Amino acid sequence: MTKDNLILAFETSCDETSVAVVKNGREIKSNIIATQIKSHQRFGGVVPEVASRHHIEVITQVLNEALAEADVTYDDIDAVAVTKGPGLVGALLIGVAAAKSVALAENKPLIGVNHIAGHINAANLIDPIEYPALALVVSGGHTELVNLISPTDFEIIGDTRDDAAGEAYDKIGRVLGVQYPAGKKVDEMAHLGQDTFHFPRAMMEDNDYDFSFSGLKSSFINTVHHADQIGEELDKNDLAASFQASVIDVLTHKTLRAIRELQPKTFVLAGGVAANQGLRERLTAELGKLAHSPKVVIPPVRLCGDNAAMIGAAAYNQFMVEDFTDLTLNADPSLELPYASEMLV
Repeated sequence: MTKDNLILAFETSCDETSVAVVKNGREIKSNIIATQIKSHQRFGGVVPEVASRHHIEVITQVLNEALAEADVTYDDIDAVAVTKGPGLVGALLIGVAAAKSVALAENKPLIGVNHIAGHINAANLIDPIEYPALALVVSGGHTELVNLISPTDFEIIGDTRDDAAGEAYDKIGRVLGVQYPAGKKVDEMAHLGQDTFHFPRAMMEDNDYDFSFSGLKSSFINTVHHADQIGEELDKNDLAASFQASVIDVLTHKTLRAIRELQPKTFVLAGGVAANQGLRERLTAELGKLAHSPKVVIPPVRLCGDNAAMIGAAAYNQFMVEDFTDLTLNADPSLELPYASEMLV
């Protein structure tokens, strides 16, 4: 009988302090998340120093709660995992220091996890990924199409040239007067409006899988500012619907083209913006029309945002191939998955 493996995972890449215990990379025994949203709302975005201070204040409490909820002790843990990047360097360092401390004190293997790999592996907590697979990762800092060759072998085939989709949502949210984080509210407004402004769909006809949302953001802001200057009142729900329609059209178009070309066995939608109902509905509908549709795995909203369970799921794959690190592990705020072109070198 195969032994069960429990991984204690830490995630502190941005403004959530999270610790989880994950069994065999598939079962969440606990997943405690302490959010900082209210602390950052008054600033209109995440303040790195404030985030770091909050992590320091709560990480021990969150760790103890995760162990208690999972009903385990350190003796039951087989490895300790932590997000090593990308993210805010100060925030990452808190999680890395905590994980290294536990690994050293309890003599446990240490696993450094890429945050993006974590988002993708949230799917494994719902329905196991079958390889090869394709993931669309959409968050505040990332918009990427990722080819999943195996559980530990990923390559980016499409990336954002400028603003990530989530970042664009927050920026236009400020113009609409929506409180940070803006994504959920803009999505709700979009469902109440119509695409009457027909904002640009950048790079739709390009042969690559890259994305660009800065032009869309600029067009949106210019439209609103021009209306303000001439005293014209625009419908905010229509503005939100027009913005979201442009984002979803581009994301869906590029994703479908990649699926037709690569023929993956599984498609995964991952990242914070994967909680967007408009995007979830559109992708599900369009993928259902394909003659040879892959298995579609879209994690529930609670697993789309930053959380340690997804880090534990990703770490399990590394655990199985003994991809461990030592206590020299450091935070890498600019850590990236390899690009497809690099894999060919």
